[in-house]
Amino acid sequence: MDHKGLVHDWNVSELEAPAWGGGVELDDETLRDGLQSASAVDPPVETKIRLIHMMDELGIHSADIGLPGAGSRAVAHIARLCEEIRDAKLSVEPNCAARTVLADVEPAARISQKTGVAMEVCTFIGSSPIRLFAEGWTLDRMLRTAEESVSFCVRERLPVMFVTEDTTRADPETLKTLYGNAIRWGARRICLSDTVGHATPAGARALVRFVKREIVGPSGENVKVDWHGHRDRGLGLANAFAAIEAGADRIHGTALGIGERVGNVEMDLILVNLVLAGMHDAALTRLADYCELVAREWGVPIPANYPVLGSDAFRTATGVHAAAIAKAQAKGAGWLADRVYSGVPASMVGREQEIEIGPMSGISNVRYWLEKRGYDAGDADLCDRIFARAKSANRTLTEDEVGSIIRRAGKEPSA
Repeated sequence: MDHKGLVHDWNVSELEAPAWGGGVELDDETLRDGLQSASAVDPPVETKIRLIHMMDELGIHSADIGLPGAGSRAVAHIARLCEEIRDAKLSVEPNCAARTVLADVEPAARISQKTGVAMEVCTFIGSSPIRLFAEGWTLDRMLRTAEESVSFCVRERLPVMFVTEDTTRADPETLKTLYGNAIRWGARRICLSDTVGHATPAGARALVRFVKREIVGPSGENVKVDWHGHRDRGLGLANAFAAIEAGADRIHGTALGIGERVGNVEMDLILVNLVLAGMHDAALTRLADYCELVAREWGVPIPANYPVLGSDAFRTATGVHAAAIAKAQAKGAGWLADRVYSGVPASMVGREQEIEIGPMSGISNVRYWLEKRGYDAGDADLCDRIFARAKSANRTLTEDEVGSIIRRAGKEPSA
């Protein structure tokens, strides 16, 4: 079937930057920021190893595998994950978070020396006026501690990303001073953080463009720019794509968006949208496994209405929707049926469209349901019985409820 012209895509009609025509790297924060959720459970290292393998299969480029300054358990897990990445020859590259103090960066160096893995160290420090005021910090003091930690990592031949917390509420001159010096000390990646989810898409674009134009460009060095966003205003995903449009090189996210407070940008949804935009070519058939593992082991259930991975993502009991899907399938067009009432094709993530029966259903829902399960969809009496029960209900009927109507009618599936 010729699909050309069936979907007009306004999403790509006025893209603001050539970045959308290329690629963007992804950094998975599930094993660090995802564990900072007050509701999360820190799983055993065996579970983390399984997750790292799934990240690799999903084409995720790097992963923050922990905060060594958090204690001996964190150090042991980070070392074991580095060994697994090394021994299994995974493509995903490890990094770790560290405050700009030697007590945090020294354990990272020891892990790297022990495992032979050049783990990137992501040294972070606050940058906004409100944070400096609350902490009682001066810019001179911040520069001293930052230089000590960044220079230590460079001497240890560890790649360094210099991270400013609360970047989206920091003033331009402070950012120029912090990032400019970090680049001079040897950092070759800098990270812009929307730590409290303050940014809007316009703000994210403006900040990325400013940093690339006023700091990275004049430095003369090959420095990559990362975006690390939170979703306190519900704008995390939109901000991430605005950052891509503005030229960010790498985007951070977590499985299901778990993380500090209400969480981070959803890595699973970043992947889905990048694939749909033609910017990521890894298969997403393991995406459900990745999210279900985190939901189960981190203790954060997936809501029924969660995009793409929720139980209701591809499920409808509405008559108009069901009729359109059924008509598309009647044309022998699975491609069409998977998209006619869905912005994301279910097959992309190993799922399928589901039609249920409820008070807003039409008779087409009943016929589709019966045919899908091997019953005679042309049995008018059976269809009428199920349809009448659905119209008297106040919710979608369960599989058992429809099955009991069929059994009372004495019907059996056809051969």
